[in-house]
Amino acid sequence: MTAIHTHEEPNQRRSRGSNPFDIHIILILITCRHLQQPPRSPLHQQHDNFDDDEENDDIDFLDPEEEEDTGIFENDPLDEEPISFKRKQKQSVLVKPARLLSAITGNRLGGGTTQSPARSPHNLSGANTPSRLQGLDTSRSDNGNGLTPSKDGVPVDWYQEGPGRRVGYEDMTAIDWIFEYTKERQRLRALYSSASGVLGYVQQLLDASQVWVVLVLTGLAVGALAAAIGVTTDWLGDVKVGYCSSGKEGGAFYLNKDFCCLGYDQGEKCLGWRPWATALGVGNAGGRWFVGYFFYILFAVTFALCSSILVQEYGIYAKHSGIPEIKTVLGGFIIKRFLGVWTLVTKSLGLILATGSGMWLGKEGPLVHVACCCANLFIKLFPNINNNEARKREVLSAAAASGISVAFGSPIGGVLFSLEQLSYYFPDKTMWQSFVCAMTAAVMVQAIDPFRSGQLVLYQVKYTSHWHGFEIVPFAILGVVGGIYGGLFIKANMRVAQWKKSTNLPLPGPLVQVGIVAFLTALINYPNFYMRAQNSDLVSQLFSQCSQMLDDQFGLCKTGAATAGTIILLLFAAVLGFFLASITFGLQIPAGIILPSMAIGALTGRALGIIMEIWQHNHPGFIAFASCEPDIPCITPGTYAIIGAAAALAGVTRLTVSIVVITFELTGALTYVLPIMVAVMLAKWVGDAFSRRGIYESWIHFSGYPFLDNGDDGAGRLHVPDIPAGQIMTRIEDLVVLTATGHTVGSLRRVLESCDYRGFPVVRDPRDALLLGYISRAELAYNLASAVQPPRSLPPEAEAFFSHQPLADPVATLDLRPWMDQTPLTLPARSSLHLAVSYFQKLGVRYVLFVERGSLVGVLTKKDCWYVLNGADETRRTAGGAGGGAGGRDGDGVGDRTREMGEEVEERGLLGRDSADDDELEEEGDDDINRSRSPRNVGGRGRVVVL
Repeated sequence: MTAIHTHEEPNQRRSRGSNPFDIHIILILITCRHLQQPPRSPLHQQHDNFDDDEENDDIDFLDPEEEEDTGIFENDPLDEEPISFKRKQKQSVLVKPARLLSAITGNRLGGGTTQSPARSPHNLSGANTPSRLQGLDTSRSDNGNGLTPSKDGVPVDWYQEGPGRRVGYEDMTAIDWIFEYTKERQRLRALYSSASGVLGYVQQLLDASQVWVVLVLTGLAVGALAAAIGVTTDWLGDVKVGYCSSGKEGGAFYLNKDFCCLGYDQGEKCLGWRPWATALGVGNAGGRWFVGYFFYILFAVTFALCSSILVQEYGIYAKHSGIPEIKTVLGGFIIKRFLGVWTLVTKSLGLILATGSGMWLGKEGPLVHVACCCANLFIKLFPNINNNEARKREVLSAAAASGISVAFGSPIGGVLFSLEQLSYYFPDKTMWQSFVCAMTAAVMVQAIDPFRSGQLVLYQVKYTSHWHGFEIVPFAILGVVGGIYGGLFIKANMRVAQWKKSTNLPLPGPLVQVGIVAFLTALINYPNFYMRAQNSDLVSQLFSQCSQMLDDQFGLCKTGAATAGTIILLLFAAVLGFFLASITFGLQIPAGIILPSMAIGALTGRALGIIMEIWQHNHPGFIAFASCEPDIPCITPGTYAIIGAAAALAGVTRLTVSIVVITFELTGALTYVLPIMVAVMLAKWVGDAFSRRGIYESWIHFSGYPFLDNGDDGAGRLHVPDIPAGQIMTRIEDLVVLTATGHTVGSLRRVLESCDYRGFPVVRDPRDALLLGYISRAELAYNLASAVQPPRSLPPEAEAFFSHQPLADPVATLDLRPWMDQTPLTLPARSSLHLAVSYFQKLGVRYVLFVERGSLVGVLTKKDCWYVLNGADETRRTAGGAGGGAGGRDGDGVGDRTREMGEEVEERGLLGRDSADDDELEEEGDDDINRSRSPRNVGGRGRVVVL
């Protein structure tokens, strides 16, 4: 091949230019050089169009005189060596020092960092250029060029269609999953395309290891916190009845009863532990009982009030178990300060005090919240994860598994709990991350060994006996009882919560409510020694086998006629515990429901196990007991207790697989997996007969969080009506719609001041309403605020637009296209509601726009779908007190939506009508409503605001 030389005479080069082969080479070079040039701005393109005719007429564009002006072949590689299509041998990095340096540093030039002069003016893809999918920092000025790196390192025009820039999410709003994952893909593309050599691989390794560092640190922190919470809770629970004296036994006040009496087989013989009556010198039995009763109530109420004060003053989000909120956050909802440092401190301290008070609550559920707070704290160390809400939720899903892992000593059960109950989006990599985090937390607890028994939890037991075929019937009975308990408990608990919210009676404040419930609980607990003990101690004793029990503190291993009183006390404690747990769960203190449910189920199961044991002992010849071996206990009441606990927990939470695995890991008996599965299955079936929602879903519904379960196909908890989405969406007549042009900075600011909508569709003009995009309120407010401030300092009459304006001055106008979502998800106007709901569930979008041949017809938000599917029309009509409904009405009562307003609940975004408009529409017929909401009635009698 002949190389092209630029020093030949013009006439010679013209004659050679007639060679088709040379012309092809020249065209290839021109095309390649053109592809290397960055995209031209609209103003440059317009300027270039004026010279198109002259450039087309000038065929001899390779003339040497023009070469000096254009510089087309400046630094042409063809001047150095001829073009060859042969593959060159890849030289070793040791041949030249420059190649070795390039392999280490990742610099492909192998030397300096200078760039080609022809490209340096247009190379705007450096570190100072904001990325398209990253929020613009207010401290960084925009250079106005609108160019960002593309896949190949070439600057990309900001004005190309895309999701636009973002400034972050407001409190109580939903995230955009598609936007967040697009941002992450773009970050990884830039990372892997720019990194090469040893340092490049190290950079990629460090980036990939950030998630694992967060998970390992989270596991270590959760394990240490769980051990500290467990030991401190046991000490506070024992302080209510006595203290460890520092005498000959070598005790100390900070030791609980187990550590104080370590080495004694029977606690009654321990001399170091002194009840309060003994410390006060009370000798008679009646006086000792009343003194113990007084101190028990005093400490219980004090601990509960201190826990409530911490929550009220320092972290209101530390109340309850936190699992409903975590499930909502993992579903893509923003709740600021819910995972903050103060929430972590308040939750930990408040949980210790609340559990130590002896109220019917547990620490297992709140430990999940503690784990997520720890993960969120470590996430802040890595901006790549912290600035991406989707990645952050993947890490939180993995961290939640560590909370259940340390609560039950069940790492695998924690992973399944996160998968089955908590996570909204759970890919395969998240399962592996959950496993690592749960394992790390369990190893940390095992290393600390807080109970000095080698067990991860206090009620961890080992069963060596086996079950018999006839026992499947009482196991099934326990499953049915557990389902009934779960259904009744959810109804009772939600009735109490709804009554406190809707009653007109002057109720006391949250602090007084906690004090009253704590006093009532202590008053009932102390006379019944089953209820007097901590729930963890009670469950541990109920799970134990009599053959392995050295100290029968509760008289569970009595024989003969004494067992009748034991059965009555067990059932009585289960009934009282049911009512106390119903009024306790929901108070403004850290409280879980997992352990109380297990205690109630274990009380019932142990009572049934004792009944079966007495029956088999008195009638050994019964046909059902023929499989029992002589001289070996046929019935083990402890197994009935743990199966009853699993059934009760399944009835309340409606979980299945995770409960079976957790129970198996607690017992370590593989032979009891089948009975546990039978009981859990029946408990879920019976519980679903009462309601399809578990306790956590019920509280999500009660709190008004816009959570749509992505695993529900419409036939489960969320019943999707078989109606068109047009009957639910807010039509264009009820929207504030922005046109592409005709705005000023001042007029847009007045629009924001006149309404509270979360976003605005953008159309080309009000006549055809051709959809151009969608801009959120946050992005619009940010741009308008920054435009009037230095360095731009635009006046209020400055022009603002959403479409391409070639003659606009970029310095004196405000171009909002980079901040507008020019590719929003749209659906045909006649689409079914089931399809629209699938968009929100599977894709995690915040809104869907409905179009008809490109023209905007209406919009549907995630909160709208939640309202319709959960039947919250009456709640919204009375809760907000402001705003009105928009949308069609139908015979099923799905329409007539109202917009809930307030600081604690997410604004419905684009929905809203004046109450006067609602009253006017209610007087009209359905035909008039449909005519007024015709898609073409833009600017008609409906409440259209076209600007």
